[in-house]
Amino acid sequence: MAKLIPAAERIIRARKFIQQAREVPVPLEGGRNDFSYIANVKNILRQARDMIKFISMTPSASTEIKEEVKKIYQEIEQADRAILG
Repeated sequence: MAKLIPAAERIIRARKFIQQAREVPVPLEGGRNDFSYIANVKNILRQARDMIKFISMTPSASTEIKEEVKKIYQEIEQADRAILG
């Protein structure tokens, strides 16, 4: 059976995914236009979204946790624009 991960831990892991996406090395050939680079970054950011997407729907989530989730969604969008834009 899968282990349940608390919301606070999911938020921490999502932020780690965002940082990991920022640290993906840009390839020398193709630069930021390299398809595998773009796919890798998008995949990592998708994992960050997946980590937190159901937190705000749970009845046990506090308003503070829900606000953190909103902030992380904004961080993901900012990272996407900063890395690939």
